[in-house]
Amino acid sequence: MQRTIYLSLLPLFLFIFSLKTPAQEAVSAKPNDPVDKIKWMSFEQAYELNKKKPKKIFIDMYTDWCGWCKRMDATTFANPVIVEYMNKNFYNVKMNAERKDTVVIDGTTFVNPNPGSTRSSHQLAIELLRGKMSYPSFIFLNEKSQLLTVVAGYQPAKEFEAIIHYFADNAFTDQQWEEYRVKFKGKVE
Repeated sequence: MQRTIYLSLLPLFLFIFSLKTPAQEAVSAKPNDPVDKIKWMSFEQAYELNKKKPKKIFIDMYTDWCGWCKRMDATTFANPVIVEYMNKNFYNVKMNAERKDTVVIDGTTFVNPNPGSTRSSHQLAIELLRGKMSYPSFIFLNEKSQLLTVVAGYQPAKEFEAIIHYFADNAFTDQQWEEYRVKFKGKVE
């Protein structure tokens, strides 16, 4: 009889021991997982939103094969300070430079001329990067969707924070980058 009671209670014990306490759940979460993430959108979405409510546009131009692009996603774009600032100050676009689809912007059509081949750049990527195809590259557009600049290459969060502030705060209008960078005091450690 005792054995029958133990066997009938076994599922209950297994269920109770399988439950995690809030402390256990906190420990099992990855420590570097950001609570929030950058709100990425397509170029077309950002362009249309910018017409209705002007805001600077930030474009992360990447490719699927780019290792530094993946590192940027895993480190800099996962930093909570960067995430918060970018979501507040930019329409954020993540654009594959080798996308295969057709994009129409204000009546101008952009395509990938060789969508079946590997490493074929899309015309919109070529236009935005002014033909300098380097990945990752970061494009800053003003509130009128006009090019401010392109910043090429991987950027650690601490350096990237100064860059995004320089453009979002319009410091580029009255300060040289080197002067601004030296004086900038950010929140990223």
